[in-house]
Amino acid sequence: MIEKYLAELAAEHLTRRIVPLESGTGPVVRIAGREILLFASNDYLGLARHPEVVDAAARATHTYGAGSGAARLISGSLPPHMEMEQALARFKGTEAALAFGSGYLANIGVIPSLIGRGGLILADRLCHASLIDGCRLSGADFRVYRHNDLDHLTALLSRRRRVRRTLIVTDGVFSMDGDLAPLPDLAAIARSHDAELYVDDAHGTGVMGRHGRGTIEHFELEDAIPLQMGTLGKAVGSSGAFVAGPARSIQYLLQTARSFIFSTAPPPGSAAAVVAALRVIQQEPQRRARLWSNRERLLAGLKHAGFAIAATASPIIPILVGKADDTIKFSEQVLAHGVYAPAIRPPTVPEHTSRLRVTVTSEHTTAQIDQALAAFERAGRAAGIL
Repeated sequence: MIEKYLAELAAEHLTRRIVPLESGTGPVVRIAGREILLFASNDYLGLARHPEVVDAAARATHTYGAGSGAARLISGSLPPHMEMEQALARFKGTEAALAFGSGYLANIGVIPSLIGRGGLILADRLCHASLIDGCRLSGADFRVYRHNDLDHLTALLSRRRRVRRTLIVTDGVFSMDGDLAPLPDLAAIARSHDAELYVDDAHGTGVMGRHGRGTIEHFELEDAIPLQMGTLGKAVGSSGAFVAGPARSIQYLLQTARSFIFSTAPPPGSAAAVVAALRVIQQEPQRRARLWSNRERLLAGLKHAGFAIAATASPIIPILVGKADDTIKFSEQVLAHGVYAPAIRPPTVPEHTSRLRVTVTSEHTTAQIDQALAAFERAGRAAGIL
């Protein structure tokens, strides 16, 4: 069975492979001994290598050790964990926060805590896999609405029993398309149908909004969506995830979210790094300004070259190709020209929508962006994409 499955993947050009980096993440990395421009990282603000963030992680590791030793409810809750949750609550403007080991753990823990058997979940077609798995684990009836299709969502809601508990689930920024969920409309629909709205803001945290607090801040919906989820391994530059909101809601999740209760606490170094990174995000808004300037330059250049670009509204810029084998050839040509951007194929994205997922950061220079644009154009012609 295993051999047959792997052979089928290879025949369809869908085999996943790990690309080892020989250096830390950054605008320039080493791959197979070569210096390569990296346009694949979610470290949008360059905080993973920021000296203050690295120093905070090192100091906490020296003081408390490399690991936490146990789950938080056993003996693994250390001062950096408490400081991180307090800093997250302040950053989000909420009463409290609860940290998880990853965004995946947060979603598979929180969603089943919010709704269970007898309930109904309606999720966007392009929700992240962790959201889909959280929905399935809940035991609630689960339906998918077409991507950002408010009419389809409303039609599904109109068919349910009015008194039935309902949860609408969406990403804030969709990780493979880079577009935004229409959160004002979703919040209004949820309110009018007596439903709750759960937003995974993994790619919005640190990037979207006037202060970088996320997509919910971007749309000025903090009061309408009080429970906020985000991750810490992307723009925040560390690892893990969190849910922030009213103190009673956070206390409830502490009692019920199995992926929190039964997981060893994150390393104290990563928690301390989060505290330092949040401080940098608030003290250095120019990082976010550089990120958006770089994004506009890269997006305009790719469009000018003639590439088909998804309707992105974020630093995630998907170059649409279509067929998996063509996408792999394009990615290989791009790498040959000194730039790494991964080929994304089914099942990560729908059939016939394979693409290069290009991401830009605040730390790319203008010269590096222009170098990448030239590489994309040459590679596109060599691979027959342009």
